[in-house]
Amino acid sequence: MRIEADLKLGFKDVLIRPKRSTLGSRAQVSLARTFKFRHSGRTWTGIPIMAANMDTVGTFAMAAALSEQGLFTAAHKHYPVEAWDAFVATSSGGNQHRLANVAVSTGILDSDLAKLDQILGRHPELSFVCMDVANGYSEHFVEQIGKVRARHPDKIIMAGNVVTGEMVEQLLLSGADIVKVGIGPGSVCTTRVKTGVGYPQLSAIIECADAAHGLSGQIISDGGCTCAGDIAKAFGAGADFVMLGGMLAGHDEGGGEILERDGQRFVRFYGMSSKTAMEKYSGGVAEYRASEGKTVTVPYRGPVAETIRDILGGLRSACTYVGASQLKELTKRTTFVRVAEQQNPIFEA
Repeated sequence: MRIEADLKLGFKDVLIRPKRSTLGSRAQVSLARTFKFRHSGRTWTGIPIMAANMDTVGTFAMAAALSEQGLFTAAHKHYPVEAWDAFVATSSGGNQHRLANVAVSTGILDSDLAKLDQILGRHPELSFVCMDVANGYSEHFVEQIGKVRARHPDKIIMAGNVVTGEMVEQLLLSGADIVKVGIGPGSVCTTRVKTGVGYPQLSAIIECADAAHGLSGQIISDGGCTCAGDIAKAFGAGADFVMLGGMLAGHDEGGGEILERDGQRFVRFYGMSSKTAMEKYSGGVAEYRASEGKTVTVPYRGPVAETIRDILGGLRSACTYVGASQLKELTKRTTFVRVAEQQNPIFEA
């Protein structure tokens, strides 16, 4: 046993210090980025914010809506092959951009990889694969990444989750192009409570980005964002992509169960390791494990387009405060200051 005494920080511990700027308007800020990926050699251009692969967020309807604004969606892994057939069929012609902004998610069981092979075999125009497990430190997970890379050398592989630099390097060297970073920060994740395992998200981003960029890889900050300011902090800390779950919950496109209470509408939202999700897809919580997610209700929020406009507006404003005319400049222009409070709470309920 040992104790690391180095300071580790989350989003709530810092603010971005403003700097002199020559920008005259938020409209001068470009949020689009272009990445070339380490293994596949492919490139992607868009706004690097993505919907998480949760079944009330990472849906085909969400993918259609977000792709209209250049954002990305990791579709949840429980869609059958036939559902992918239908989505691809409706994404032809003028909707081709949808396919460039969606990932096929998969677990690491042999049955999962067989389904992945089937989907990609039928639809070679799909470029992204998201290999998603709660614990990316498993040797078996590393081996499965290598298998998928060997089977699909031209695909862009996202893999995770991890929170330390040495494991980011391992996943990249094993075949991943992009590594998902985050253990426990999500709004409906209880891993830190159930297991005592985790890492403050801001520090995880800083350390993992440094490791990834040294190997020409990219990282996704997955979890922990509660507002547009947190997204700006994630990009400022070095994240290439930011994945959102709770911030995109409650919208029409998520397809979650709508509940009415005292004349108000709410949507059920849950983690994919929750008892709710495991009862839905696995017949319940296995005897050897515990649920590591929770089920909540969030206010119904209507179409996602307005939420996206608000997020992008806040991100553009953050860039103007530090003089970054492009999103890719935000990291090098960011200085974090440690704080004891984020906002004036006088009118909070």
